[in-house]
Amino acid sequence: MKKKKLGVIDADLLDNGTRHPNLACMKISAYYKEQGWDVKLLESYDDLEKYDLVSISRVFSFTNIPNVIYKNGKCKDIEHPELSLKKNIQIGGTGFYFDKAPNLPEEIEHHMPDYHLYDEFIQKKIDAGEPRKRYCDYLDFSIGFVTRGCFRKCSFCVNRKYDHVFKASPVQEFLDPSRPKIYLWDDNVMASPNFDEIIDELIATGKPFQFRQGLDMRLMTAAKAKKLGEAKYYGDYIFAFDHIEDKELISRKLALWREYNKTSTKLYVLTGYDSQDEVDIKNTFERIKILMKFGCLPYIMRYEEYKNSKFKSMYVQLARWCNQPNFLKKQSFRQYCENNEKYHRAHTKNATKNCSCYQTMLDFEAEFPEIAKEYFDLRWEELNEYNVK
Repeated sequence: MKKKKLGVIDADLLDNGTRHPNLACMKISAYYKEQGWDVKLLESYDDLEKYDLVSISRVFSFTNIPNVIYKNGKCKDIEHPELSLKKNIQIGGTGFYFDKAPNLPEEIEHHMPDYHLYDEFIQKKIDAGEPRKRYCDYLDFSIGFVTRGCFRKCSFCVNRKYDHVFKASPVQEFLDPSRPKIYLWDDNVMASPNFDEIIDELIATGKPFQFRQGLDMRLMTAAKAKKLGEAKYYGDYIFAFDHIEDKELISRKLALWREYNKTSTKLYVLTGYDSQDEVDIKNTFERIKILMKFGCLPYIMRYEEYKNSKFKSMYVQLARWCNQPNFLKKQSFRQYCENNEKYHRAHTKNATKNCSCYQTMLDFEAEFPEIAKEYFDLRWEELNEYNVK
């Protein structure tokens, strides 16, 4: 009897490229392989009719997908794209449905992922000269959720389906013993009533682990700080500092965190969301200043509306400065811009204009000298009260 054929498409990988494998794709692949299907990761949208079923997952709404997946070559209802699909196509993920994405069927949701789905694709990339470390998330990590849900319901977030945090899967459900590390996509594990139990379960694996979403610093307690500090953690601890209104609370919680942990800590700094004006730029600098004080790394997250701001270039330069720790720790924002200009002059033949980085700084300072005076010369080594390296 001829085997049925499943084509799996990681839409984000095909359009933008992505550092992370798609967990839903891996679970779907594993389930259908168990049912006896031939499964293949597709690298294009060609010849989809050759497959009995094509499963497409998209995480980001800006990921482009060709209209070839739709009957009559177009989607008639953006809120219900499934109604326009060709008969052998199925879709899912936040990129199609934002916070209303349907859950995977239980038998797929709780299946061990197919950690070999991407093997052929990755090997071709490595054979073409790309470094293996670019694909370490695909090759070295077990991936899953130990909890689901969040009570915050932030308007910019796709994780608004639930109003509480609940246990999702035991670690053993997605743990591949051959993989040296673990990462987790939990929405807000800090709000889980089972926090200690979950961390103990992860510690018991003996493998370093990391929560990739920004953990909720506002929920930090001495017990949680101590428990996380006891873990074999991988890389930076990652939290979030989304709103300037939380600065007093975040400062108190960071002081508590530093009582137990002097290790590298990063906080996502959301920009361009509440507004896209000089006030938002000032609030971003203020959060950077606070994080420098606690020896923490700000990581600028630009909400897509920043692209429509007259300060678009300022958002870009802030991200380039902050998101590269070697720059942030050694140079003020002013020094970073000046050094970009020096490099530009040294490596651009007959340069007649300033580089965009330096010109952006000059333009903003001319319009808002008080903001520039307060923040452009902030230095990590001068503000870092905890001497974190």
